[in-house]
Amino acid sequence: MYIVFEGIDGSGKSTQIQLLKEWLEANGLSVETFVEPTDSEVGKLIREVLQRPNAQTEEVQKTLALLFAADRMLLMDKLEDESKIIISDRSFISSLAYQEPVEWVEVLNKYAKKPDLIILLDLDVAKSVSRTSGEDTFENEEFLARVRGNYLNIVKNYEHQIINANNGVNKVSSDIKKAVAPYLGICPDCIR
Repeated sequence: MYIVFEGIDGSGKSTQIQLLKEWLEANGLSVETFVEPTDSEVGKLIREVLQRPNAQTEEVQKTLALLFAADRMLLMDKLEDESKIIISDRSFISSLAYQEPVEWVEVLNKYAKKPDLIILLDLDVAKSVSRTSGEDTFENEEFLARVRGNYLNIVKNYEHQIINANNGVNKVSSDIKKAVAPYLGICPDCIR
């Protein structure tokens, strides 16, 4: 199973992925995690470009869309491993939510693996900004409000669960477990 965590910056994806991984492994399942961008040379370049002051311009957005698609393709073979549950911190869904123009991003990601389940950690935009460093040009309320709206529309086209990420870490973790459990044949009522 391929599970993807999505959400605006500061929504707790990294923390929740680790908690879900530990819980699934405690239930005897084999789990592998990935993060986008990867640690590849392409991923390093993406991180560098994202820090530039002009990162939100149309030209840079198109370049980032290309780079993210290339970085994502480096993971495709690993995402096909059906012997494990694969959990990814972001996917092409992030590109659709964050980058423009959407038509361009869709074409670039035509061959990207579709998630079996998207966990959208839905967070209030003001809380998102308060949780981030503010160093990234994308960490502002106006931009993140648009991205949050994009996410809520995009996930309608995929198997998904929306989790309220405004709650505390333990409540969010419990909600995620209850959302994921039925997909894996685990009793959701047995989860605390």
